[in-house]
Amino acid sequence: MKIAVCSWLMVASLLTFIVYWRDKRAARTGAWRTPEATLLLLGLAGGWPGAWLARHGLRHKTRKQPFRALFWFSVLANLALSWWLWRALA
Repeated sequence: MKIAVCSWLMVASLLTFIVYWRDKRAARTGAWRTPEATLLLLGLAGGWPGAWLARHGLRHKTRKQPFRALFWFSVLANLALSWWLWRALA
């Protein structure tokens, strides 16, 4: 079961990174943007490592304070849930 959890986190991170990349590209071209709520939910669903990499690697969503605070809250919630799952599955 631990392999399934780790696999989920990897897939969610990759998907989240791609969505952030597409949103960054949309911001540059003036195209339709991904709502911030969607970006945060993807991170909360386990994609926060991909979101973190995209935020820093692509320099995307790094200035807006409400988003930054909610992002870090979702990371902490994810870490707590991951820790609980890891212990429960042990």
